[in-house]
Amino acid sequence: MSKIQIEHLYKRYDNAENDTLKDINLEIDDKEFVAIIGPSGCGKSTLLRCFSGLEEVTKGKINVDGKRFDNIPPQKRSIAMVFQDYALYPHMTVYNNMAFNLKLSKFSKSEIDSRVKEAAQKLNLTDYLARKPAQLSGGQRQRVALGRAMVRAPEVFLMDEPLSNLDAKLRVSTRQDIIELHKQLGTVTIYVTHDQAEAMAMADKILIMRDGVVQQYGKPEELYDNPRNLFVARFIGSPSMNILKGTLSNKGIFNSGGVNYDLSEFVKKEVLPTDKREIVLGFRPEKVTQVKKSGDNDTAPENSAQKEGFFVLSASKNLAEYMGGHTLVYLKTKDGVNIVTQTPKRIPNDDSHKKLDLYIRNSNIYLFDAKSGLTLQNG
Repeated sequence: MSKIQIEHLYKRYDNAENDTLKDINLEIDDKEFVAIIGPSGCGKSTLLRCFSGLEEVTKGKINVDGKRFDNIPPQKRSIAMVFQDYALYPHMTVYNNMAFNLKLSKFSKSEIDSRVKEAAQKLNLTDYLARKPAQLSGGQRQRVALGRAMVRAPEVFLMDEPLSNLDAKLRVSTRQDIIELHKQLGTVTIYVTHDQAEAMAMADKILIMRDGVVQQYGKPEELYDNPRNLFVARFIGSPSMNILKGTLSNKGIFNSGGVNYDLSEFVKKEVLPTDKREIVLGFRPEKVTQVKKSGDNDTAPENSAQKEGFFVLSASKNLAEYMGGHTLVYLKTKDGVNIVTQTPKRIPNDDSHKKLDLYIRNSNIYLFDAKSGLTLQNG
């Protein structure tokens, strides 16, 4: 069993004016796969390095199974790391690459042989044990790196963007290998990636960071459906959430770009301001329920539709991208706001600048405070 608790952790580098990590609090349960995501420079790799012992913790502590972990020398921590760079010895065979750390640790030959062959079988590397890294594909090399970590039987796997060097097809297949390996071993895994889609597909829980601060931590569906703030809402999901900036009156009228939208039947009383407040309205591209030509006879009047549970937005079509299973339609509102919708239908890439009405159910609308970015209302 390996339960991890990170409490009020700070990291500041020598001569730095600001903390790289700020008051990180995190709990990871036994057998969980946790992905850490965020923009470049947010501190996700630094957090991983603090856990591994490659960086010293400035303040706070890390516990594993209730015991202090951050004061243990790095070489004595029961962890195994997998990096973006495979870091394989080119002159060694696959077998010897996987066995190298075990030999340094003075394991018996029989134990080394047993561990290497067992790992090779699980990673489909048995037929490649006599080969050298140059004779392998990128995906196979990454599996060797995984195997080298796996034979150590660690309490925790630490993975720092291990798929970044692979092409799109290999990333998907190797991603599946890692998920399957985690299911077989049940070892706690902390996985750093810049790819939110990768995190959504692989992780039991996701930690989103920004500027060294935890933005939200939870299951993928929690972050997608109930983002804590605008940053999380736009970081999770591809294409990103559409947003409209504007003001909300005390009567529930949302004004954006000079157009009034009656949200009085939708906005909760506690969200209504005493006078006016600046807000951001958001909706996801795939949540556009209907797309109709403006002025069609069957198009409900805007105010009527809003009272029937829809938010209606008019925009001009610029481009349609057919992606096979779905089409992305790029539009622009009258005041120049870019909007993206996703539909399973095939939309022809003609009639550009055609005016369309987009229908979004009120239950799929998000409201955020413009200043703090905090979520005011989810549907």
